[in-house]
Amino acid sequence: MLTNQELTKKVREISLNYFKRPFEHEAKWNQRLRTTGGRFFPKDLHLDFNPKMAELEDFEGVVLHELTHYHLYRTKRGYKHQDADFKRLLAQVGGLRYAPAVEERKVKYDYVCQNCGQNYPRQRKIDTKKYRCGKCRGQLKIKTSRI
Repeated sequence: MLTNQELTKKVREISLNYFKRPFEHEAKWNQRLRTTGGRFFPKDLHLDFNPKMAELEDFEGVVLHELTHYHLYRTKRGYKHQDADFKRLLAQVGGLRYAPAVEERKVKYDYVCQNCGQNYPRQRKIDTKKYRCGKCRGQLKIKTSRI
C-alpha cells in the first residue's frame, strides 16, 4: 500500500491530468472509513481516502470524485453532491458518483413474504409479528437461517 506521501503525489498527478489544476494540499489514508471511498474537508482542504479502496480498479474514480469537491470549492462553485456544478464536472472527468462496495453483506437470515414471494435478506433477526412485506403488506416467514 502507498504511504501518505505517495498517495498525495498520486492525487497531484491525477489532478493535473484531469483537471489541469494543481492539488496543493495533503491526501491521507483514513482507516476509520468503512463504506465511503473518501472525504473532502473544506476547513483545511485535505482529502481522506479509504485504504480498502486502494486495491480496487475504480480507485482513480474515487480520487476524481474527491478532487471534484476540492476544485469546485476552491473556485467558489457548487461543490456538494446535489449541486449541478458538481454533477456536471464529475461526469466530464469520469469520476464515480458512488463508492464501490468493498465487502459483500453478510446475510444470516432470509425472509420471504407468504403472499407475493418477495425476498428480504437480513443480517439481523427481525420480529415477523411486527414487520410486514413492504410490497403487499403480507406476513413474513423465515426461509433460511445461515448462522
